[in-house]
Amino acid sequence: MLRLGLTGGIGAGKSTVSKILSELGGVIVDADVIAREVVEPGTPGLAKLVEAFGDDILLPDGALDRPALASKAFATDETRATLNSIVHPLVGARTAELVDGAPQDAIVVQDIPLLVEGKMGALFQLVAVVYVDAEERVHRLVHQRNMPEDDARARIAAQASDDDRRAAADIWIDNSGAMGAIEANVRALWSDRLVPFEKNIRDGVTVATPPVLVDADPTWGAQAERLVARLALVCGSAAARIDHIGSTAVPGLDARDVLDIQITVATLDDADSLAESLRRIGFPRIEAITFDDPEPGYGIGGEADPAVWGKRIHGSADPGRPATVHIRVDGWPAQQFALVFRDWLRADADAAAEYGAVKRTAQAAAAEVDDPADAVDKYESVKAPWFDGAYTRAWTWAEETGWKA
Repeated sequence: MLRLGLTGGIGAGKSTVSKILSELGGVIVDADVIAREVVEPGTPGLAKLVEAFGDDILLPDGALDRPALASKAFATDETRATLNSIVHPLVGARTAELVDGAPQDAIVVQDIPLLVEGKMGALFQLVAVVYVDAEERVHRLVHQRNMPEDDARARIAAQASDDDRRAAADIWIDNSGAMGAIEANVRALWSDRLVPFEKNIRDGVTVATPPVLVDADPTWGAQAERLVARLALVCGSAAARIDHIGSTAVPGLDARDVLDIQITVATLDDADSLAESLRRIGFPRIEAITFDDPEPGYGIGGEADPAVWGKRIHGSADPGRPATVHIRVDGWPAQQFALVFRDWLRADADAAAEYGAVKRTAQAAAAEVDDPADAVDKYESVKAPWFDGAYTRAWTWAEETGWKA
């Protein structure tokens, strides 16, 4: 199952995107619909609202008078908290019921207007934001919904900013074009990313990427933060820490477009206990490095005990966001070196440039190899000798600067 969180500001066209995804086969779980459903006449939710706010929040036919409720519930922080304490658990329970009842191969689209405001992104494998410029949204609300302009602007101002939404978005759906223009983009998203992603999760398949460098992407850090949040939610207390490591964690350094994330655990048994949970959210296991199989290119000559090089490796099932998750034991040399190496390169521009040159040499060597798997091995083997010296240099820097993990 793949869970997609869908959101966007009022007037951006989120309902249009939801409708297209539904037509394509998505299982739509609409938070607004559920919020109305749980307070319909005869429901325990409506009874609790009446108990808290009085009979005058009801219409003559017994249905909820929403403006009357709003005038009371939003009067103070205390009354707003009372409203939320009644409605939110009911919405959450009904949402869980609908998600749990979806087929195991479903793509569940959870339409949540305040997903960003509620900081709910980590609950989903992907978050899609529907975007339209604020002025265009005002225009649409006024001319298509007959909303007073002051009301439209007030509602937009009360919601998350475009910057906040962009930081939360794995998928940015620009709906600024003419009516209907968005459909082709949504259909391509469905066929090219969502359907393959869901299938990869079920099959335990990870996304392979060639050893080709791309220009440094200033959004790599934000992308990694979203992955870290999802991993942290699943790992819970089993993870001592989770870090963005590797070349994509060094600003300005060209790299393969693969995010490296390190989960630090107390033991390899803890790493093994996470395998199924990680697969379910889109990170199937690739490999288990055993105790007698030290990691290449990590200065292994300086370590007497090969046992401390064991780790577990997971990859990303998302065709749109390749990633490698390294699960290592706290305090073991590779776990420590991944952090010190990243911080050394961040602090030493010359070392980062030197590493960049080594990677370009490795890329050229890999380009001469036809088999994709062999090409990756070639790329890593060309880099490995440089790491032997880098291992010592990074730790020298750490000692000189008083670096702490």
